[in-house]
Amino acid sequence: MNNQRVWLLNVIRGALIGSGFILPGISGGALSVVFGLYEPLIKFLAHPFKNFRQNFFFFLPVGIGGILGVFGLSFAVSYLLGNYETIVLWFFVGAILGTIPAMWQDSGKRGRSKLDIGLMIIAFICMTLFLKFGLSNVSQIDANLWSWVLAGILIGLGLVIPGLSPSNFLIYLGLYKGMSDGIKTGDVGVLLPLFIGLVLVIALLSKVMNWLFEIAYSKLFHIVFGIVMASTIMIVPTDYHGIGMMGIVAAVVLCILGTILGWKMSQLEQVVSK
Repeated sequence: MNNQRVWLLNVIRGALIGSGFILPGISGGALSVVFGLYEPLIKFLAHPFKNFRQNFFFFLPVGIGGILGVFGLSFAVSYLLGNYETIVLWFFVGAILGTIPAMWQDSGKRGRSKLDIGLMIIAFICMTLFLKFGLSNVSQIDANLWSWVLAGILIGLGLVIPGLSPSNFLIYLGLYKGMSDGIKTGDVGVLLPLFIGLVLVIALLSKVMNWLFEIAYSKLFHIVFGIVMASTIMIVPTDYHGIGMMGIVAAVVLCILGTILGWKMSQLEQVVSK
């Protein structure tokens, strides 16, 4: 695979991961796992000066794509979610489905025990219950400097902890629309504290996650796998009122395209890792 194609596909991967910080129900961290970037990204964030040049140029197109995904979707998110949410979400479901074989292979590349399978099932059940019932009593808060720092922390957790959708939390806290508007308009009063909260989480947790991968790779990856599967089930659309036959056809087509893209991305991860 030539360098230009790898570069372009990494931009696409970054854009899709960036969308996970904007689209409700979708986790940027989960998508980074799906596209084979989570472990190398955590290692890079935990030890930024180790193999800095190589890692920088590898993640540069991913970062560019991530920015495009966040800022691009901040302009379109209201329209897409307001009019085509069911159809668009099937694209992301397909993208995840296309990578499941590669994710399963990666989770067991250092061995797979009954305990690992058990941890995966427990993680799946716990995350499903949390996403379905755990946010129901969260209260909304006022938008100010500290609330935007909190929003940045939530976004950081969505990156470091796969399966957590920061947008879900932000919606329940009443900060989602203000964040989306702030990103769209380039409001420094929103962007700066968001960045501070994001960096704070990365600085504190990336080393912890990297250490856990080093001492318990198989167990941690199977837990992550269970979390990703739970978060995927939670974004599967259930309301098809007013969609119509053309909408259903469009959803099927987008799901197929997403599956193909996910498979291509997983193939790219295997090529790059060789």
